[in-house]
Amino acid sequence: MMLPFSMADWLVIAAYLLLLLAGGWIFTPRKTETANDYFLAGGNVPAWLAAISVLSATQSAATFLGGPDYGYHGDLTYLSGNIGGLMGAIFVAHVMIPRFYAIKATTAYELLTLRFSEKATRWAGGMFLVGRVFAGGARVYLAAIALAMVITGTVEAQGIMIAAAVLVVASVMFTFVGGLKSVLWNDLIQFVVYLGSAIAVLVFLRMSIPASTGDIIAGLSNTPEGINKLKVFDFSFDLSRPFSMLAIVTGLALLYIANAGMDQDTTQRLLSCKDAKTGARSLYLSVIATVPVVGMFIVIGLLLYIFYDRPDLMGGATAAAGNEFGGEKISIFMHYILTQLPGGLRGLVTVGICAAAVATTNSALNAMSSVLVQDFYRPWREKRAANVAPVAEHHYVQAGRAGMGVIGFAMFLMAIVSFYWQRYSSMGLLEFALQVMVFTYAGLLGVYFTALFTNRGNTGSVIASLLVGFVTILLLQPGIAHALGLPTILNGLSFPFQLCIGTVVAFVVCAAPAGTGQQALTAQTKPAKH
Repeated sequence: MMLPFSMADWLVIAAYLLLLLAGGWIFTPRKTETANDYFLAGGNVPAWLAAISVLSATQSAATFLGGPDYGYHGDLTYLSGNIGGLMGAIFVAHVMIPRFYAIKATTAYELLTLRFSEKATRWAGGMFLVGRVFAGGARVYLAAIALAMVITGTVEAQGIMIAAAVLVVASVMFTFVGGLKSVLWNDLIQFVVYLGSAIAVLVFLRMSIPASTGDIIAGLSNTPEGINKLKVFDFSFDLSRPFSMLAIVTGLALLYIANAGMDQDTTQRLLSCKDAKTGARSLYLSVIATVPVVGMFIVIGLLLYIFYDRPDLMGGATAAAGNEFGGEKISIFMHYILTQLPGGLRGLVTVGICAAAVATTNSALNAMSSVLVQDFYRPWREKRAANVAPVAEHHYVQAGRAGMGVIGFAMFLMAIVSFYWQRYSSMGLLEFALQVMVFTYAGLLGVYFTALFTNRGNTGSVIASLLVGFVTILLLQPGIAHALGLPTILNGLSFPFQLCIGTVVAFVVCAAPAGTGQQALTAQTKPAKH
């Protein structure tokens, strides 16, 4: 039975809103004159704050709700994926970040202007924008449906759309005036709220289980189904397993390289530090901090397994687990929130979901706006004004604000699309939200590896590589691969191996033609003169 939303819950939400208003007032810069201030916070962000912002940007409502679900159904192998994260961080810190700082880049795609052309930069930036709108809209929907269920007890379309609109508007407001500087400090607030609510649930859940810690560990390491749910490493060669060690050192390492070095949502934070060394340090800190944060959500899932499925550890009786609410598919954690959490704590978890959604969304808004302005609008505006007086720098700050409004509306529309996607597609929205950027990353990885390590390729091959990478990942989706009659080994590939194949194909396409005379990019590459 669903528990009603109480006065204590509303008081917690009110306190959260007051905290956000206070944070917005304190941390919003009173003056933002240049695009560098707006999109890179003036370039003087400390490593620890950039690291928290990277962590906050990558931990969405999908992680908040999906991490416990993974722990409930699986084991701890997801955590070993951070080995791939460390491998990716080493590559980005030593190979890519020095090159970004050498050309004083505002976006991750400006490197491609030097190596190929402005057109290549716009295509790469456009691919990022499309992928991020899809992923961001899906994440907004996940948070909106959770909020609608918790607060109103229904999954009516109107309530979900209102919740999605509120989340998007709140996200735009927190980054509209002050840009990245506002985002960074508000990310810190959101992260503390997000983490605090998860810790509170973890403590409450553990107190609900009568068994001793030793008995719980023994019960998880040897379940009645004969499974070790405390297994951290999977050394199998099964290509359908996304967190085997083979997948981690190949596809997941590529995924982290793309996320940190080619996805403006993350790269923007690494470029906001005073120098390349500080940016690299913030990346390492974020990878290290990911382990305990994500581990906590998976442990919540393991305890939910005890709570619902192990009567021998629950004094002989367990609560009934559920995976549906009002006809809507929900995670086991969402079911627990709806049926077990008391007043006050349910409100805290609600603001935790809000915090995860707002932090991810305002981060994506500023990152996408920076690409829209710096890689699309600014070059066009400067060419147009070549024979007249130069445009004031503050003009691009205003353009960035307008861009965020446009992107926010696009993400809201994608949240609406996701509402219907969930009803007419067999693919889970959570899976879609977590993996959609793989479609974009394959082409970007092929293009950047060509730019960094060869003298080959041209603008045409860059465009072809981005499109071919996307199509390759699309064709490797299990349902499509089966329908096309592809070899059996390709029918059930997990996303890390799909990314490996997509990257190789994209690289071959991009590097196929001879180069146009430009050298492979080095850390000493100088910015182009305007």
